[in-house]
Amino acid sequence: MSRLGFELLAQPARTRARAGKFRTLHGEVLTPLFMPVGTQASIKSLRPDDALAAGTQILLANTYHLMLRPGPEVFRQMGGIHRFMKWPKSILTDSGGFQIFSLTHARQMSEEGATFTSHVDGTKVFLSPEKSIEVQKAIGSDIMMVLDECIPSTAPYEQARVAMELTHRWARRSLEARGDSPQALFGIVQGALFKDLRRASAEFLRELPFDGLAIGGLAVGESKTEREEFCEITTEYMPPGLPRYLMGVGKPIDLLEAVHRGVDMFDCILPTALAQQGVAYTHRGVMKLSRSAYRTVDSPLDAECDCPTCKTHSRAYLHHLIKTKEIFGWQLVAIHNVHFFHELMREIREQILAGTFYDYYLKKRIALVADDEEFPPDHTPMRVREKKVLPEEIGDFTVVRSEKGFYSVKQKSSGEVMHSTIHPDREAAELYVEPSGLRETLAVAGSETVVWDVGLGAGHNAMSALRLAEKTAGGRLLIVSFEKDMDAFRLASERADLFEHMRHGAPAVLLEQGRWVSPDGRIEWVLREGDFEHLMTDASLPDVIFYDPFSTHTNSWLWSYEVFAKVFQLARKKDSVLLTYSSSTSVRGAMLAAGFWVARGKGTGGREETTLALGTRQAGVALGVELLDVRWLERWKRSEKRDLALDKRVVGHAQFSS
Repeated sequence: MSRLGFELLAQPARTRARAGKFRTLHGEVLTPLFMPVGTQASIKSLRPDDALAAGTQILLANTYHLMLRPGPEVFRQMGGIHRFMKWPKSILTDSGGFQIFSLTHARQMSEEGATFTSHVDGTKVFLSPEKSIEVQKAIGSDIMMVLDECIPSTAPYEQARVAMELTHRWARRSLEARGDSPQALFGIVQGALFKDLRRASAEFLRELPFDGLAIGGLAVGESKTEREEFCEITTEYMPPGLPRYLMGVGKPIDLLEAVHRGVDMFDCILPTALAQQGVAYTHRGVMKLSRSAYRTVDSPLDAECDCPTCKTHSRAYLHHLIKTKEIFGWQLVAIHNVHFFHELMREIREQILAGTFYDYYLKKRIALVADDEEFPPDHTPMRVREKKVLPEEIGDFTVVRSEKGFYSVKQKSSGEVMHSTIHPDREAAELYVEPSGLRETLAVAGSETVVWDVGLGAGHNAMSALRLAEKTAGGRLLIVSFEKDMDAFRLASERADLFEHMRHGAPAVLLEQGRWVSPDGRIEWVLREGDFEHLMTDASLPDVIFYDPFSTHTNSWLWSYEVFAKVFQLARKKDSVLLTYSSSTSVRGAMLAAGFWVARGKGTGGREETTLALGTRQAGVALGVELLDVRWLERWKRSEKRDLALDKRVVGHAQFSS
């Protein structure tokens, strides 16, 4: 029998949206609901009283972090997390599975569990399903999560199947470890982007005595459309009598879409993380308070909101606090954002109970994606502003729409399209960010990672790295973008209505000032405008190089031995890894002749392979990549396009010696 006693109260027609309720050890909970993230037993910038006043029913805390510091023994002595942090309502603790996922190259996986290096003191830590439950018991949360193996949502089928089956075995062990504890326990459905695996996982877990089920492995690489599709596929096979939890999602529009598809519970860091940047969610859309347009606006942040921030302070004051990086500004915007998320969920629940949710959903999904660029600040009297004419092209670049519905930037003179076969944001993640090991290096506290972004283009690669850094607590990131013609980037920035990755404060600042720094100082983005060959020599040495100029047909010099030789001399000083979309024999030959160790990269966007070039053999070993072998060397020897002047260097490379 469920420890939560979930009761389904309403499910109106034409939607899977549900309203329900359940009871934890600390009181009644109404669904659907949003859970603010309190990683270290604290919501960043908010007091517990602020979270309570905003309407928080459940707070999410992080088992991995709390296990390392302050440690389970502290919670045992203090009488649990509720007494420790003076929080009277419910708490859900995750299991540490996402942290295992984030530390790919800093951990070792086995059937028993995962051994990884503590980011606090560098010691080795072992986390098993039993250990995770033991720690969560000590913490004293109302809802515990099973330990799972989370993998990228875009992982290949066999990897997804193996991870899912390990998650199932760990789920059984977690239940056994829970024993007779009164704490509730949720299982986690895995299966990446494969319908049969999602169904198999849901059907397996629903036969076990869990108190709720979560949808894991989403919001880790897939597109918004794919996330919505697999959310709907998964809820179809989840039992109606248990609460459903979509982990790590997301924006208000994501919550609305997921509720429509049958989800009850959500968590995400966005309300407080974006507040630090001065981004507020309002009834009129997303508002960027750093805009100079708000400098003298003496009106509330959101006239339809009754939170303390909106009742007391003007947009002008909030703009001032954000521009001067005052912590109080972060706090005030965070109070509003958390209140807004809770108010949205209350509004959704009311519509579900009234049976009017579907019509509400159709209207609300438009309102939630509005941007403050679309309306003027609320001066009184309101001045009439002409609608901005958005450009279709700038200079040599134009916007094109693919058959699959996403937008890209095309160079008119060459006809080449940037990220043309799959969604640009997905390709940036799959081809550059994920294989680079960036996620793991950023997770190490006190570290600094330098990324060279060669061929800024429309900014997808740099923004993918920047957004990953914003989501990853730990080290510092420096992005150095090299670009000769900024018109593609300007066009994407002007058309943020089409390019979601540009809906951030960084691109505009980079265009205006050539440099952007995050409010906490952890992320820096620098523009080097001009010829890469000349600009790279005095740039900070890279750990990772995203090599994404136009093709050899359009930009042959950047793919030449001469340029790669200069890059190699710098890359080998830091065991750098260079990632590129090209897998051509001539390009790989030029890299080898320059001194790089060259490996096969994961195929993406219709390409069978991509390429990784490594400053040293050790860099390849660390990433676990497959170096080109003598079979490729035979292909080189047969190629009509090989450069005979480089032949001796390529054939004699140590990579091909036994």
